[in-house]
Amino acid sequence: MDNQSTVSERKKRGNKIALIFVAKLFLVYFFLSEGNKFMFSATSPGGRFYHPFVAEHFNYIQGLRNILIIPSTWIIKAFGFIAYHNATELMIIDGPILMVNYDCLGLGVMSFLIAFCVAFPAEWKAKGKLLIFTVLTVYVLNVFRISGLALLLKVYPNQQQYFTYHHEIFNITIYIVIFLILYFWIRRHTIVLTSTTI
Repeated sequence: MDNQSTVSERKKRGNKIALIFVAKLFLVYFFLSEGNKFMFSATSPGGRFYHPFVAEHFNYIQGLRNILIIPSTWIIKAFGFIAYHNATELMIIDGPILMVNYDCLGLGVMSFLIAFCVAFPAEWKAKGKLLIFTVLTVYVLNVFRISGLALLLKVYPNQQQYFTYHHEIFNITIYIVIFLILYFWIRRHTIVLTSTTI
């Protein structure tokens, strides 16, 4: 009887931890996702919530765009092509012009990763390492996607129709990579679920 009651208590505790995890995950993700959309509007001239002070001093959207466009330009130049960039575009001479817009930044998956790390019941040190590793993975893959797409469009200009779905392919690839990382990380840290108190 004692064993049954212990198993029942563990199940209840496990269910409570799972519900709290899911609730935190959705709340934090929603807050970050909507916050990013608001900041994009607040920092974009013509945006519904545009404010010059916010655009000048808190424009992390443009900062993220810069750290994607600049290394992508370096990679293209390393292949011997002449490339330039401005705040939103990357251009190869006699080749394509790529617009790096909000959807290219990977903020959705980054918001999910932050929400997961905040919500998951594990040590903060372990979650911090996971967050740094996964965000860097998303960033590096995104730089390779942007530079790779520009190079493909330069080398195969007549095949542009085959690169139409690069966003979808990238998103699927990123989520597969991230879920594999999370799967193995969760397997390693599930022991925390039996000892963590809420």
